[in-house]
Amino acid sequence: MDDRKLKVLAAVVDEYIRTGEPVGSKAISKLEHIKVSAATIRNDMATLESLGYLEQPHTSAGRVPTYQGYRLYIDELMTLPELPDEEKMRLDELLGDENTPEELLIQNAATALTELTQCAAVVTNSAPRFSVISKVEVIPTGKRLYVILLITSNGSIKNKACRLEFDLSHEQLDFFTKYIDENLSGVSVDELSEEMLDKMIAAVSAYMISLSPLVKGICELSEDLKQQQLTVSGSEKLLSCDELDKMEVVRFIQHKNELTDFLEDSFSGIQVKFGNEGKFAIGNSSMIVSKYRKKGKEAGSLGVIGPMRVDYKKIIPYIDYLTHKITALMSDDDNIDAESEIIDNSAERSSND
Repeated sequence: MDDRKLKVLAAVVDEYIRTGEPVGSKAISKLEHIKVSAATIRNDMATLESLGYLEQPHTSAGRVPTYQGYRLYIDELMTLPELPDEEKMRLDELLGDENTPEELLIQNAATALTELTQCAAVVTNSAPRFSVISKVEVIPTGKRLYVILLITSNGSIKNKACRLEFDLSHEQLDFFTKYIDENLSGVSVDELSEEMLDKMIAAVSAYMISLSPLVKGICELSEDLKQQQLTVSGSEKLLSCDELDKMEVVRFIQHKNELTDFLEDSFSGIQVKFGNEGKFAIGNSSMIVSKYRKKGKEAGSLGVIGPMRVDYKKIIPYIDYLTHKITALMSDDDNIDAESEIIDNSAERSSND
């Protein structure tokens, strides 16, 4: 396809995203960077339609991009603007700083994206697995009932109730607390292997068998911390969007965890996926997502889900900046540049099935 037709396609997509109305050749001919007649543009649009990049929703109306048109636009044609300094400052205020707990950072980023884009925000967070255990407490709460409180260095707090066969004496509780502190304090959550915990159960059981449920409870809490947590916030934005099927949105909300497998895959840069690519079950929708990292390792994903007709040029710089900023704050490294490194390499934004 020649450059002129590609420019026309990009112009149609930009105009349709801006107006939400089918685009005619006359409107494209008025654009400064399109220096050909309306008749030539009309012929180019007809060719683009025959190639499957545009479609005509009504006989007398203009044309709108198809899924294939959007995909070509995202992968090869779109040029992204640099995020203005005032927008970076605004995002910094909404996000937090190096003193903000990691889970709150992610929550703030999702809230900011929902407000700024009017789309639903999708977040996965596996950062807790890279933290270390700061404290484990066992708190008596009733007859033979105890609550295990596990706190990690990134601010994650997990708790679990355990019922024992007997009430513990102060001496027994002190023994368990001291043993756990000596063996788990400062240990990385990711290093808590089944073998290590089995040895702890055996050691504690040798002292008092009825203590073993407490160690098993700690095992379960550590497994919870290792799981990637998926959150979709702002679902009401999807339900109120006229361009999305309400029943498909409801099904997606009910089965949102199906996204986990895709989001757990390793990828770089910004990924743009469409509903009809089989990643999630909302037709005419798009998902824009990027990874954030902690100390060089993938720690989660951040992005938005909305209709296919979203302002990619606005949303992608937001996501790119936020994920770089989160990476810098989580890595606690002043040398990491949180400036938005806009990805203009199509391979890093394209569909990698």
